[in-house]
Amino acid sequence: MTDTPASETETTDYSNGEATVTPYTVEGEVDYERLLDRFGADRLTDEQVERFPDHPMIRRRVYYAGRGVDRYLAAAEAGDTHSIVTGVGPSGPMHLGHVLVFYLARRLQRATGAHVYIPLSDDEKYYTKEMSFEEISAATRSNLRDLLAVGFDPERTRIVVDRLDADVLYPHAARVAGDITQSTVEAVYGDPPNVGFSFYPAMQATHLVLPQLVHGRHPTLVPVAVDQDPHVRVCRDVAGKARYDVSKPGALLGKFLPALDGPGKMSSSGDTPVIELTDDRETVRETVMRHAYSGGRVDVEEHREHGGDPSVDVAYQYLYSFFDADDERVERLAREYRAGELLTGELKSIAADAITEFLAAHQQRRDALGKLERELDRYRLRENERERLRPSVL
Repeated sequence: MTDTPASETETTDYSNGEATVTPYTVEGEVDYERLLDRFGADRLTDEQVERFPDHPMIRRRVYYAGRGVDRYLAAAEAGDTHSIVTGVGPSGPMHLGHVLVFYLARRLQRATGAHVYIPLSDDEKYYTKEMSFEEISAATRSNLRDLLAVGFDPERTRIVVDRLDADVLYPHAARVAGDITQSTVEAVYGDPPNVGFSFYPAMQATHLVLPQLVHGRHPTLVPVAVDQDPHVRVCRDVAGKARYDVSKPGALLGKFLPALDGPGKMSSSGDTPVIELTDDRETVRETVMRHAYSGGRVDVEEHREHGGDPSVDVAYQYLYSFFDADDERVERLAREYRAGELLTGELKSIAADAITEFLAAHQQRRDALGKLERELDRYRLRENERERLRPSVL
């Protein structure tokens, strides 16, 4: 077990000459073990992994660490109320790096009946990006269609949008804001560019406890990439105060789906190409074949003699992280690549085929959706749930 600071926001970032990892910046080659020491999280044990519903992202330790995981697992095993919270900030089309966590959440929901809450932080994007509300609204509508295409159970899933659901979210965020100091905001996120940015952690904390505000106190798990862990730690600090009748949300911390050009997380904000969820087969194949960083040698002869390195090969890492659930096949591909029997182009072709197969199924469900407002209505908070969330102000 790692030592956790008395205040979980005491240590908040990981920056040195090699890497920077914060909720808004990821640069350089990330040392995931060092992050655990820095952030005070615990590596998942073999016993914990076996207790989760089987999924390659957990089985292969793509999600490799956490906080409060045992309480969540115990509730899931006992059939008690338990929930998952994972969201997205709508700033453009969704890509592979965005959507995989939602497919993990769907798997957990189908296996254990978890409530899944999905917040879309359209206000935060206004504070942190040079975007108009009109641009953010267009991104929100696009993101919603992709989220609906994942296939969550509408009876056990709630999607909230900060500006759309401000009537029930803001009063709780205003209360939480009174328990987050400006010094905490600056320690976690740096010097805020505006007061909206300073306020946003209170809205984020409200997202993470929202299932408990609706269904009562229970274990909640937040699956996120490690750079988003500071949001969870701020919430856990607030939720630990005696006057809040909620449990500290747990976290399931994941490694990044690598950018196509190598180390670092896939991001649509840089110059590196990304694979968007609407890309067709030809686009995916061209993107992978041209841009995916290779762990192979400079020419075929040298590769045949010395082999490649699957640990840095992006095509292999995509297969390993999510797109091939067959452990034996994935291990065979790595073995053949190291031996020089499998060439880089062949490995890229296998990855491109797996990704396009996944996207074809996703796009088919997306295209089958009807009018967004009608489809979304099944996933919005019910009126009795909204009444539970509305505080008395008079």
